[in-house]
Amino acid sequence: VQLQASGGGLVQSGGSLRLSCVGSRITLAYYGVGWFRQAPGKEREWVSCIGSATENTTDYADSVRGRFAVSRDATKNTVYLQMNSLKPEDTAIYFCAGNFPERTCESVRESDYWGPGTLVTVSS
Repeated sequence: VQLQASGGGLVQSGGSLRLSCVGSRITLAYYGVGWFRQAPGKEREWVSCIGSATENTTDYADSVRGRFAVSRDATKNTVYLQMNSLKPEDTAIYFCAGNFPERTCESVRESDYWGPGTLVTVSS
């Protein structure tokens, strides 16, 4: 199983980015997938999650609720994180992860499959 996050970059405060998480040797639609981030000098924190396609649930950290949206495209075996109204404090390396074969959104808190991160930098 492999996960690969992409889509990071440099954006001005107030801007938007969309991150993608592609799965290899796993069908992501069957499982919960989470997004996490780690800012310089800080611990990794949970950002968002999406349950399996049958669970159809999402959840967000308070710090991003209303600004970020997680979704999936099963045909592309991809989970997205749309990030709007970005702030400098959103600057971090973003990772996607899963606690496979668990299906729920909550299960990602105990993720044991991680992909390489993608750097998001928000300038003020």
